[in-house]
Amino acid sequence: MEKTLIIILTVLCTLCTNTQADIQQSIRDKNHPYLVMSNEDEQDVRNAILTDSTWKQYHSYMIEGADSILVMPVLDRIVVGRRLLDTSRECLRRMLLLGYAYRLTGEEKYARRAESEMSNVGKFIDWNPTHFLDVAEMTTAMAIGYDWLFNFISDETKTLVEQAIEEKGLKPSLKKEYNENWLTNHNNWNQVCNAGITLGALAIYDKTPQLAERIINRAINSIKLPMQVYAPDGAYAEGYSYWAYGTTYNILLIDALLKTIGTDYGLSQMPGFLNTGEFIQNMILSDGKSFNYGDCNNSGRMYPPMFWLAKHSDNRQILLSEKYLLNKADKTELINYRYGLYAIIWGAKVNMDNQNVPAKKMWISSNTKVPVAMMRTCWNFNKGLSMAIKGGTAQTGHAHLDVGSFIIVDNNIRWAIDFGPQDYNSLESQGVNLWDKDQNSQRWKVFRYNNQAHNTLTFNHHYQDVNGYSPITEYSHKSDFMYAIVDMTPVYKDQIAESKRGVAIVDERYYVIRDEIRTLNKPTSVRWNMLTEANPQILDNHTIQLTQQNRKLIIKVESTAKIKAKMWSTTSPNSYDAQNSNTVFVGFEADLNPNKQETLMVKLIPEGVFDLSREIQSLNKWKNN
Repeated sequence: MEKTLIIILTVLCTLCTNTQADIQQSIRDKNHPYLVMSNEDEQDVRNAILTDSTWKQYHSYMIEGADSILVMPVLDRIVVGRRLLDTSRECLRRMLLLGYAYRLTGEEKYARRAESEMSNVGKFIDWNPTHFLDVAEMTTAMAIGYDWLFNFISDETKTLVEQAIEEKGLKPSLKKEYNENWLTNHNNWNQVCNAGITLGALAIYDKTPQLAERIINRAINSIKLPMQVYAPDGAYAEGYSYWAYGTTYNILLIDALLKTIGTDYGLSQMPGFLNTGEFIQNMILSDGKSFNYGDCNNSGRMYPPMFWLAKHSDNRQILLSEKYLLNKADKTELINYRYGLYAIIWGAKVNMDNQNVPAKKMWISSNTKVPVAMMRTCWNFNKGLSMAIKGGTAQTGHAHLDVGSFIIVDNNIRWAIDFGPQDYNSLESQGVNLWDKDQNSQRWKVFRYNNQAHNTLTFNHHYQDVNGYSPITEYSHKSDFMYAIVDMTPVYKDQIAESKRGVAIVDERYYVIRDEIRTLNKPTSVRWNMLTEANPQILDNHTIQLTQQNRKLIIKVESTAKIKAKMWSTTSPNSYDAQNSNTVFVGFEADLNPNKQETLMVKLIPEGVFDLSREIQSLNKWKNN
């Protein structure tokens, strides 16, 4: 046994030594710039600007963005709550735009201003290591600025930046009090922090090779933890917005390893990673906005990682939504998007014209940490019907109590919506313990975080069970009856005996939400809830009419239980909760008898749809529809 252990350790040491040797030789052979946009990448960008009207216009926006920075004061070290993050992110945006403008135009005014920013930030007392995302993003900014402007900035500035990256970026990342919140985690913090610090290590490798190698080797192993989340099909548990954050930095790390060392040590080949672009493409519903569960917003915006993924997965179809989102984005939005510049770098060799429309109109991730189903009747934005539902658990990053929650869109109108997140500092500054996910934690008392504020069920006014996990148990891609079924029973532990929800688009004309509930041996109240921005009108106890943008939608329930249609205010009694203006909850309440099987079947019928003759059977027969 002892002999075997010695052999294993010897092999591991040899592998580690070989890795170090590879790193040393590869990086020492490189001349700056080699991070994000190498000289070869720069030439690709120049060619794209000359030959592609989309990228020509995009380039002009980036230059305009750089020009706007020239008249701004340099950044101050402003900590908001416990975060320096806004300053770090603005520094990254400035470094990218200024560095790009200098490299593409040769005008020294951009380089001089970038040097001033680096010198200024390098003199900050620290980069706020107690909230390490701040350090990671600042280190990324300084690494890119140093690398891209290496042949311009003075020796004095070089020394200052090198010391700042080492002392305020790399070394703090090795201290347990600063890395214990991200180094072994499976969330976006791991991706962002490992990538940012690694870019810093690669930028100043020749000044501190041993420290840099330690950082690089650690990152290669540590980042595999959150990358496991993409398996098996590319879904990302933290949702649309956080996918962009974590995946952007994940790609920055992989791309940097490929450019400097010539290998990513198999990271890009981890299960699901190169397929994750399909997940994001399908998360954009027919109104051009995202399925925004958890702490995600519904902005629906162009995401630069999609261009890298399209190229490296050889799947240009995933850019159908990105082309639409890029075309509808205004100039200010693109300029202010701190890593918007990556799009032209990663997309310079990607032709977005004449893209094939995806063959599938439904995308399912059924048994991942956060199972989701997205379905649509066509791929024309602002046309047709689309629908999404989620299962999963509250024990994931940025989760809400929203199992069973759905979104519906008719053409460009989103009838069923999700509040999305509340600004974290607005809650933390009021003393809310936002990150505790125990059943009775303060997090779930935030108005928009619990199930009563989502498009799902509430029994006896109780919260969903935070430890329950609800899979998508069945689904179908058939165009005349696309559906998914979520077993919600585990998140209603001790509240009901069984709860299953099926959602469907029927005959490409209307939606169905069917809940089949079996009660325990006690009376049970149920609230069926839907959040909307439409104007509601209760027509009778089974019917609600919604009006929005001069269009109407009828919500009609069929049930074995005694149903009463209701509306509820979205105004919270808590002082710390955000305003929820121009929204209302609509739905139904019912008292369910003990030991009873009950059905709530809700049809959501867009204006102009009259044929509802198709029989909607029980969930166990949906596969036969």
